[in-house]
Amino acid sequence: MSTQENVQIVKDFFAAMGRGDKQGLLAISAEDIEWIIPGEWALAGTHCRHAGLADLLQKASEMVETSYPDPPEFVAQGDRVLVVGFATGRVKATNRTFKDDWVFAITVRNGKVTNIREYIDTLTLARASEL
Repeated sequence: MSTQENVQIVKDFFAAMGRGDKQGLLAISAEDIEWIIPGEWALAGTHCRHAGLADLLQKASEMVETSYPDPPEFVAQGDRVLVVGFATGRVKATNRTFKDDWVFAITVRNGKVTNIREYIDTLTLARASEL
């Protein structure tokens, strides 16, 4: 697939996430997807396959409210798409807010998202999650 097609797949992935469209996300994710979230907080870890993706999305929706004040930037080369953005949010359990500059490094192969590696402000998110 072309670089622009890969960018569109990633844009579709983010749009489905924003809508809470679980089926849409699974449709454009490889069955063996791997999503890595660094840090020492509730969403951190390696989330594998469709089941892991579904569990992560459910946990995130229960735990965090997030908004994206500006549209992210998409930078692509080959099968890699970097998504650069900024988010604000609130951890529901603590009612603490956070601001997070982030980058997602996403691999797209054969029209499917196969790997996501987040680069986020793990300290800010861990602090907002502390009871």
